[in-house]
Order: sequence, then C-alpha cells, then structure tokens
Amino acid sequence: MARRRLRERLLYFALVPAIVIAVLLLGGIALRTTLQIEKARQQTVFDATLTLADERVDKLDKLIIGQDNVVAAHVDLASLTTIARRWLPTATRETPTVRAILVLDMSHPEHDVLAFASRAPGREDDVFRRLLLGKLFQHLNFEGDTNELRHLHQVIDRQSILISYWQRTYQDRQYLVVAWHDVPRLVHEIFPRLYRDVDRNSRMNVIDEDGRIVFGPPIKGGEFTVGRPFPTTLYNWRMQIALTSADELGQKVERQRLLELAMVGFAAVVVLVGVTIVIMASIKERRLAALKSDFVANVSHELKTPLSLVRMFGEILLADRVSSDDKRRQYLQIIVSESERLTALIENVLDFAKVERGKAAYEFAPGRLEDVVARAVDVYRYRAERDGIAVHLVTDGQLPSAMLDARAMELAVINLLDNAFKYAREGERVDVEVTSDGGGVIVRVIDRGPGIEPDEQERIFERFVRGRRAGEQRVRGSGIGLALVKHIAESHGGSITVKSPITDDERGSAFILRVPALRNGEGAATAPAQQAASTV
Repeated sequence: MARRRLRERLLYFALVPAIVIAVLLLGGIALRTTLQIEKARQQTVFDATLTLADERVDKLDKLIIGQDNVVAAHVDLASLTTIARRWLPTATRETPTVRAILVLDMSHPEHDVLAFASRAPGREDDVFRRLLLGKLFQHLNFEGDTNELRHLHQVIDRQSILISYWQRTYQDRQYLVVAWHDVPRLVHEIFPRLYRDVDRNSRMNVIDEDGRIVFGPPIKGGEFTVGRPFPTTLYNWRMQIALTSADELGQKVERQRLLELAMVGFAAVVVLVGVTIVIMASIKERRLAALKSDFVANVSHELKTPLSLVRMFGEILLADRVSSDDKRRQYLQIIVSESERLTALIENVLDFAKVERGKAAYEFAPGRLEDVVARAVDVYRYRAERDGIAVHLVTDGQLPSAMLDARAMELAVINLLDNAFKYAREGERVDVEVTSDGGGVIVRVIDRGPGIEPDEQERIFERFVRGRRAGEQRVRGSGIGLALVKHIAESHGGSITVKSPITDDERGSAFILRVPALRNGEGAATAPAQQAASTV
C-alpha cells in the first residue's frame, strides 16, 4: 500500500510539471505561428471575404426557409378549406415573400390541385397553376426523403420563379405542399432590407445565371472579389462581394494578431491557475481522506469499547459471579449506560449519513425550544450523576415559539451536552440556558473545560475535524457531532457558534445555538413558558 501511494505521488508530481511544460510549448508554437500571420495576409483577406459572403447568402436562405416553416404550420391536411383562413391574416408579417400556397394530390395521376390560397387572387394565379403542372412539375426532385423541404429555382419565359415544396402523407394518401415565392418582391423589398448593413469597406451585388446584375451596384474589375451561390433557395443566382480597403483589413489583421498574443498569454495564466487549483484540491482531498480514515478508526473504537464492556459484564452476570446485589445493579447500570452511548453514536452516524447523501428530512411544526432542551437534559440525567457533573438548566419566561423538528433539535442539544461532558470533567459543571433576543430563541451550553483554541473555533464544525485537545486528552469521539449540529441549526434557518474562553477571567466554552422565533400569528399558539430553573 505504501509503495502504491508512493507511485501515485510520483506520478502526480511528474504529471503536473509535464502539463505546464506542454502548455508552454504549445504557447510558444502558437506565438511563432501568430508572428508569421502577416505573410499570409492575402489568404486572410480571401478568408474574410469568403466568410462575409457565406454569412450573407445564408441570411437569405434562412429567411426563406423560416417562411416555409410558417407555411407548413398553417397547412392542415385534415382541413384543407381552412388554409386561407389560417394563413392570410398573418401572411404579410410572417411570410412576406410567399404569394400563394397550393396542395396537390400526388395519389392521383393528374395531380389535382386540392387547395389554393393566394394573397392577391387574379389571372396570374391561373397562369402559375398551369405553369406548375405543365413545366415546373417535371423538374421537381422526388428522390430520397420526399418529406424534407426542397426548393426549385427556374427561369421560364425570362421570368425567375422560386417555389418551396415538400410531401406529406395523410390517411394513406400522398400530398404535395407548394409555396410560391414572389421573386420581384424579394429583390425590391427584402434584399434592400436584408443587406442594408453592407460595410463601407465592401461592395456587394447579386447576379443571375447569365451574369446580369439583379441587385446592387456594379463591381469594378481588379478588386478582390468572391462569388458565392445561394445554397438551397435562389441557387441559380450568385452573390459577389469585394473588399475595397485591404489596407484597413491589414490593420484589423494586426489587431487580431495582438489579440491572439494576449489570448495565448491569458490561456497560459488560466492553465497555471488551473494547475494550482488542482494541486490545492488534491491536497484537500488527501486531507479529507485522512480525516475519513481517522473517523472510521474513531467510530470503530467508540463501538468496540462499549461493546467490550457490555459483553464482559454480561458474561459476569450470566456466569452468576456477582458477589452482591449492589455489584449486580452496578454492572447492569454500566450495561445500560454503554448501550445508551452505542445508541447515541449509531443515531449520530445514521443521521450524518443522511446529511451526506442529501436525504436528511425534517418535519417542522410550531413548538417550544425550552421543552426540547428540557427533554435532552433529562436524557443525560444518569450520565451526569455517574460522572459527578452538575447540569444547571435555566429558562427565561415568555419565550416565543419556533418552527422545530423536535427530534432533530433534541439530537443537536444532546450532541452539545455530550461534547460538554467529555471536556468538562474538570469543571464538574455544565450550564444550559434558554433565552431569546427578540428575533430568535437561543440555547447556550456552557462548560468549564480547557476551552478551544481561536484558530480551531471555525473548523470544529467541519465534518471529521476534532480539536487538538481531543488528541492530547485522548477523548473519544467521531468528529461528526458538531457538524451534525451545524446542519440541523442551518436547516432550521438558525446558526451555531462558539465562544471560548467564556470571559477573560474564566476558561471554558459556550456553544450558542440560535433558532428564528415565530412572529405573532405564525404557527400554532402555545401557552407561555414560566420562569424555570433546575439542577441535575
């Protein structure tokens, strides 16, 4: 096991420097590549122009496809007569370039038009229907997945026509949905609006299949020009873009180079910070693993000792080797006390396991915290008498009620009492006070033990953490009691703190558990508590 841990540590400490070296090498390579970027400025200009062209042709395709999706949403094959009523009210806003919608019967050889909706009914609609069935239909692509959206862009009689079409099946019949786009509207209304953000350092136009300009200004020869066809819609047309200021683009390239240098430096810093975090997390994880190991050892010892006593005195009683009734009663009392200690330890471990798994559930109800504290003190009556410790319980009168899980809060107070009993044997006194501060109910468990070091007063509420004095005095414990108290307090919306020493002249520790009080009218009304004081 020791050799395995040694190998793991060697691997870990070898891996971290290797990562740092690899990052530095990659940073150096990136720096060298960035410094050579000026030599490839012409390629950069081309790439920038091509990216700009792709962006602009995709913008139009997305606009048309978005309108096609709207049309598909309005076409209900179960009720073809409602297409116009569903589509026309929003056609101008949602589908500005769609002029008409048709539904054809693909199951019939004649491909009858079953539905037709037009934004501007007229003679041109009849011409388009005849054109669709007579000339355009033969150019439609029905190969592969016919349900996908497709487009047809054709020039017939010097007229550019764009249609979107897709097939649908309804009640074992095939239908073809066709959206007729108004190309002149696209050119004269949509293009100016869609491409009005043309950069002053570039020129753009759209040409048809014969090279004639459809939209935009002429681009002079000799400029760096990139042409891109529209991918899926107006695929017979091309968009041309020319950058008119390569010098300014060169400056942008230089700024990009400096930005990349900064990013390389930033990445190196991030990696170094990340490696540091990993190292710290690993150290913390190893420390937590060591604490867990100590926890298992402590719990095992806590279980073993009372079990050994219970077994030993049980065997003595079973063998009837008791000299007197007083001895028998003493042995039985030891068995009962150790059994109670086992029960408390097991309950602590089980409750802590629920907290660790996130399954701890509390049943809140209006109640009086002073009653819960009194029950917890009563549980420790016999242990206090046996250990010779006086427990003084003092409760203020007129304490407000609070939303409590009585069992959980009793467990929290019991853990505080158990902690006080372990370290307060010298003081022979533990004070338990229940008071209020106007906004909450406060429980103070005060012992006259050796106290807690200032640097440990925050950490003792962490899981598996025990103070140095616990090891020095060989006090048994699992290291989860105070962590469980903290979780219970915070689950009630309260807090747990410790003050040590109690005063400048008096050593010891005061654990202060605070729970928010119910406001007037909240929860169930309970009778006010009377001033009470008792000594156990």
